[in-house]
Amino acid sequence: MKPLDRDSLEFARLHLIEADPVLAELIHRVGPCSLKRQTNRYRNLLRAIVGQQISAAAAKSVFRRLEAAVETSTLQPESVAKLSDEQLRSVGLSSQKSRYIRDLTEHVLDGRLKLRSLHHRSDEEVIDLLTDVKGIGHWTAQMFLMFSLGRPDVLPWGDLGIQNAMKKLYQLDELPDRFHCYNLAEPWRPYSTVACLYLWKTID
Repeated sequence: MKPLDRDSLEFARLHLIEADPVLAELIHRVGPCSLKRQTNRYRNLLRAIVGQQISAAAAKSVFRRLEAAVETSTLQPESVAKLSDEQLRSVGLSSQKSRYIRDLTEHVLDGRLKLRSLHHRSDEEVIDLLTDVKGIGHWTAQMFLMFSLGRPDVLPWGDLGIQNAMKKLYQLDELPDRFHCYNLAEPWRPYSTVACLYLWKTID
């Protein structure tokens, strides 16, 4: 499945302008958007687990200490697996997050989660494989689809930022539920990911 690149982002922008007049106004204000893909898939999932329910600044600090604790220059499952529970706690990880990181690492090392071949899988298959790991939910899996695999048609309807942006842009009385989100997003397909990039711009 081909990931988003510069050409497809521009094609998506033109499609969205034609398909949705309301979104088109936002696109004209913002201009062309970009998607910086995060290529180290294991590292990205680790970062997602570390960042759960803490501030961005705290997550960044913990993640830096985790990187410093491993013996290799980059975070790899083999090096993380060697860290003791005490070492994981010492970098600022809770017992629960330590268990999540161990479960992710075990999934990768024993082959249940083949990160290198995920680009061959459908969106639904990727979500199923990722959410089998403790600590990785549907939203995290969708962010992985968007920012690691560059999938073009992902709608994280449960994202509060997306809901707030939809409420503001489409002048809704309340935050949209799943059905309403998908109904509004139907004209965006197959480029819901790109539409979401623009929606997030309204809350930056």
